[in-house]
Amino acid sequence: MQELVLVGNDGYVKLVDWMGGDISAVNAARASYMKEIREMRPADERLLSFLSENGHTSPFRHAFVTVEIKAPIMVARQWFKYRVGSAHTGDTAELLGIEIPPEFLAAIAWGGQGDDGAHGFGDLLQGRNEASRRYITLHPDFYIPSIWRGAPASSKQGSSGAVPENISSEATKRLLEITSAALDAYEWALSAGICAEQARLFLPAYSLYTVWRWTASLQSLQHFLSQRLGHDAQSEIREYAEAVLRVTEPIFPASLKKIKEFSRE
Repeated sequence: MQELVLVGNDGYVKLVDWMGGDISAVNAARASYMKEIREMRPADERLLSFLSENGHTSPFRHAFVTVEIKAPIMVARQWFKYRVGSAHTGDTAELLGIEIPPEFLAAIAWGGQGDDGAHGFGDLLQGRNEASRRYITLHPDFYIPSIWRGAPASSKQGSSGAVPENISSEATKRLLEITSAALDAYEWALSAGICAEQARLFLPAYSLYTVWRWTASLQSLQHFLSQRLGHDAQSEIREYAEAVLRVTEPIFPASLKKIKEFSRE
């Protein structure tokens, strides 16, 4: 089992822990018949395929995986919206653009925002904990693209092929100059006695690497991969999705089989 996959110039995806596997989803699906298996059979793999193809998602919430990720902030913020397979709180509903009547909000005991929320409530089936530069002076690393892509011809988002070499070289030169100057200013601020939580203001956000741990249900993992392995996904986050698949596929080979096939289309 591969437990660490390097991504980009300084990023990675690392397998930390997991609970359950394909058998967990199968036994959850067969719970209504009081059936239980101890070893996967071809019929069980077909069952998982049927569940995935027909949107029967609850069995996939009985297994979990934890990975540690180091990625640029532009990737991290795009990643953080994937909360499918989680307990649906008011925070999740707001994130998805769903309106919940006030009388029902009280019923789910939501009183705050973020992963923890108020009174210990949050997205209970998915966790995200990120390294904080308020508390640590983690050495800043920056994402430097190896390929600079052009703007798309017919869309407001996405990208096209590589830009000409002279533009690529100039873009890399400018980004390195910015990150070098930012790092000098950040280190100056710390040495001058400025607190870490303010010194980080000197660091350019989108190219800066951050590190976090992500614990997600198998359903949430499936959804993330299905959305970010496709060729229309942003190249940077697609590389991370491929790395996540590599470290999790040995744990959930049957549950991720269709998604793996999709990624190769």
